[in-house]
Amino acid sequence: MQIFEIHGIDKKNHNRKICIVISLILINLSCLSTRPTLATEEKQELMGEIQKYAEEFSNSKSNDPITQQIPVYQLDDILPSDWAYEALISLRDRYDCLSGYPDNTYRGNRAITRYEFAAAVNACWQTIESFLAESQAELIQQDDLIVIERLIQDFQVEIANLKARTEGLENRVDALEAQQFSTTTKLNGQTIFAVNAGGFDGDRLIDPNGIELADENPQATFLYRVVFDFDTSFRGTDLLKLRVDTGSNGFIDNATAILEPNFGSILDFSKRPPGDDNFGIGRAFYSFQVVENLSLSIGPLIEALDYIDNNSYADLSFRDFSTENLVYNYVAFPVNGIGGGAILEWNPGGSAFNLRALYIAPDSANPSQNGQGPLPVSVFTSLLYSDGRGSRGLFGFHQGMVEFEYNPSSRFSLRLLYSGGKVFARNFDAVGVNFEWGFSSKFAVFGRYGYSSYDDTDFGDINPNYWMAGISGLDVLQEGDRLGVAVGQPFVVDDIGNSTQTNLEVFYNYAVNDNIQISPVLQLVFDPSNQKSNGTIFTGTLRTVFYF
Repeated sequence: MQIFEIHGIDKKNHNRKICIVISLILINLSCLSTRPTLATEEKQELMGEIQKYAEEFSNSKSNDPITQQIPVYQLDDILPSDWAYEALISLRDRYDCLSGYPDNTYRGNRAITRYEFAAAVNACWQTIESFLAESQAELIQQDDLIVIERLIQDFQVEIANLKARTEGLENRVDALEAQQFSTTTKLNGQTIFAVNAGGFDGDRLIDPNGIELADENPQATFLYRVVFDFDTSFRGTDLLKLRVDTGSNGFIDNATAILEPNFGSILDFSKRPPGDDNFGIGRAFYSFQVVENLSLSIGPLIEALDYIDNNSYADLSFRDFSTENLVYNYVAFPVNGIGGGAILEWNPGGSAFNLRALYIAPDSANPSQNGQGPLPVSVFTSLLYSDGRGSRGLFGFHQGMVEFEYNPSSRFSLRLLYSGGKVFARNFDAVGVNFEWGFSSKFAVFGRYGYSSYDDTDFGDINPNYWMAGISGLDVLQEGDRLGVAVGQPFVVDDIGNSTQTNLEVFYNYAVNDNIQISPVLQLVFDPSNQKSNGTIFTGTLRTVFYF
């Protein structure tokens, strides 16, 4: 029988010695089991040789400083004085396998849990494996292989648990990705609840034509609006927007809509979506970058006010002023709603200058040469043109707009506006200016002015003016709050009525948190509908907005 002899195995080759001794024992035991005819003395001689090598291996282990320490599996926390801790630090210094905690912090020499230590051991082992995989084994010292194998053995339970947890998290992420609505679509939503009540002085209210509007105060109402936006991007620089919305009937669900419906005293946020609990499509368009700093938005359902005549302090009726004629240049938007069209936005060289050009047809899906039916227009447009005649489609009833904006800082903006087109087969033109100036970090002033020309109206050729001005306070009581006071005259013209309507609104937007805002709103309307005989209208609204 042949006995295997091992020479030259020192501490540096300790791991190889382990493997060889184990293999030797297994091979010789195999020989015993497969050679039944082996003489008894030969068996005894062979077992003696195996015992000799086993004792030699045991003695060599007893002299190994690693094996003389308390077994790591008996420790709860790993202290800086433990051999395992020191061994890991040595590996870190030689192979740069640890750079700190996942939050990029270093917390000094301190006791760490077995799971923290196991994660560090696993990180170092992966680094060493990468060296071996890249044929850089010469960079690995044999002693370090012994140490890392011992550490892996002592922390095998913790490492296995960590891997199992990681795999579990990966499976959950995969499941979420598989079950989400779309990999490219995001859902954003908004819900508005509002309680509104109001009344007026005097016996009755009349419209600009002298027709009675009301002879008693309306009842208080509880109104709502719900909006769902589906925003999809295919390339990261584009946007496909689809909006689904509903609400109570904005033209009859609040006091000013009943008492002064002609010149924009209505609650703007209420009239935007479809009414009577019907869901409708509020936006449908696609935006993309044509070239650098030039973008195009095109679709069958866009709205001009999303792009033109914006203002940081008097723009969004669910956040700022709720009175319609205080959130945009009233005489410049005879088309006030969604329609088919396109808008180009150009920011040359990423500078402080912006140029926008928009075209919109409010009844673009109707090919009639003499269309009938409702249109998304301002109420004053229907007042000026009661016959409602004119062609529809993409190039019939339409509005074109150009806006130049100078925005040198976050505190100042100046916008110049031109609007023109054809409404009910008649021409109109309007120009406007819009400014905002934050004279401190908390307070700003703002305003708009508009001058317009409408041909062949029921009142003749007229040139109505518009103006508004206000002041806004930010973070007044707490961060996120907003206070606003504004006054304006929406339709200044001598040909309609015998006076000029004046609107005043005060609101305070209290931010409960990032997703909930509560705003008390006070509206006053003097000489409503441009009629001096009309008493003052006063309304109060408690507006609550939820974002999700």
